[in-house]
Amino acid sequence: MTHQAELYFSFRSPYSYLAIGRYRQLTEEYDLSIALRPVYPLAIRQPDFFERNHPNWLGYTMRDMLRVAAFHHIPFGPPKPDPIIQDMATRKIAEDQPNIRRVTRMGQAASRRGAGLIFAAEAGRMIWGGQENWHEGGHLDRALEAAGLGVEEILAEVDSDAEALDAEIAANQDALEAAGHWGVPTLVFENEPFFGQDRIEMARWRMELQGLEAR
Repeated sequence: MTHQAELYFSFRSPYSYLAIGRYRQLTEEYDLSIALRPVYPLAIRQPDFFERNHPNWLGYTMRDMLRVAAFHHIPFGPPKPDPIIQDMATRKIAEDQPNIRRVTRMGQAASRRGAGLIFAAEAGRMIWGGQENWHEGGHLDRALEAAGLGVEEILAEVDSDAEALDAEIAANQDALEAAGHWGVPTLVFENEPFFGQDRIEMARWRMELQGLEAR
């Protein structure tokens, strides 16, 4: 029996990136299907979050994400550009955010077709793995192709159905909170949330208790 889980994910979250490749590997090694549920990052949902956070938060997070990537041998480089347009000196978030909205809508369109996990893993590697100008030059098109999706179809849908996609993305956030958490990455398995890139092994353990088997 194929077990089902949902992964709540943000394309701006380094920890989402650091988790998704390992979750993808689980679906390849075990009889498991993980549905991607993309959400907009805190910078969109709570623009003042970074302005009111502790001054040490950013420095610690940068240090931690780098060591997590090194520990797991995951390619990692600062996004070029950051999916969020932000003044790093003041931490103020710009009102217009074309990059994060476009890639998140692409992720939701891929999720509509059951291909969100692969698209997000491929796009995440471009954003966080060091691909310069990941938002241009057809890089995201290749992520769509890797997920078995039609590039023209998805891009047309992102443009023509943006409002409905955004409503689905907002519903993903509501579902995440209803499941008992608010942040990403969070895997939900049988209504139990597992938050963070450091809960993957625990999630697998829980699934194995429920009969998850290797392929």
